[in-house]
Amino acid sequence: MGHWFSRNILEPGKLPMFLALTSFVLTFLVTRTITRLIRAGKGPFRNVSSGGLHIHHVVPGVVLTVLGGFGAVGSGRHGPGAAVFAVVFGIGAGLVLDEFALILHLDDVYWTDAGRQSVEVVVLTAALVLLTLAGFSPLGVDDLSSEERQDRVSFILTLAVNFLFVLVALMKGKFRMAVIGTLVPFVAIVGAVRLARPGSWWARRLYTHRHRARARSRIRTYRHDKRWVRVRRKAQDLIGGFQERVPGRGPTPPR
Repeated sequence: MGHWFSRNILEPGKLPMFLALTSFVLTFLVTRTITRLIRAGKGPFRNVSSGGLHIHHVVPGVVLTVLGGFGAVGSGRHGPGAAVFAVVFGIGAGLVLDEFALILHLDDVYWTDAGRQSVEVVVLTAALVLLTLAGFSPLGVDDLSSEERQDRVSFILTLAVNFLFVLVALMKGKFRMAVIGTLVPFVAIVGAVRLARPGSWWARRLYTHRHRARARSRIRTYRHDKRWVRVRRKAQDLIGGFQERVPGRGPTPPR
């Protein structure tokens, strides 16, 4: 284990990223635990207020993210300074993304159904950083040989093709597949070739006069959401705590 850590983390200069990821995940878990205890009225923890104004933890999170980010840029990839600022950045990012839904909606939706978006973003961010830490290069160029890397035409073509798949997946409303596809191209290809989700840019522009495709898209999306929404909600409740159900937020039956 020690040899693997030294060879794959220390020697390539990935220790700051490893520390940032670890502090990011631990901060999110600790924060969720504390907020659950506050919500249940247990333990010594209480909401932080100043003059009647509730101070959300995204506020210190932004400060720590800025400090850690600028400090990491100025300290390089090696040395104790890089490690310290990486931890500071990871803690700040964990606090900020834990309230991602609040930033997105500009409303305190932490314990509502919309607050699930924070859990999704945190899990997705941790997964992407973990893939990068494991050696996956953006857009899947890690599979190129040394000769192919020297061939700029082949290198640029690989980037362009993978980027095209990611872009098509985004236009089809497959956000998760598109993001993961930047590191795992096969996922982006699946999102690019399958039917677009209703309401996506692709569906609005290209399914207008294709009634069968539009109907199949609605039916497939309904079946997919019906199959996975409960599993996803249980996982999100397990990670982030029970969210208040909002009527009408489940999968909509196809018309």
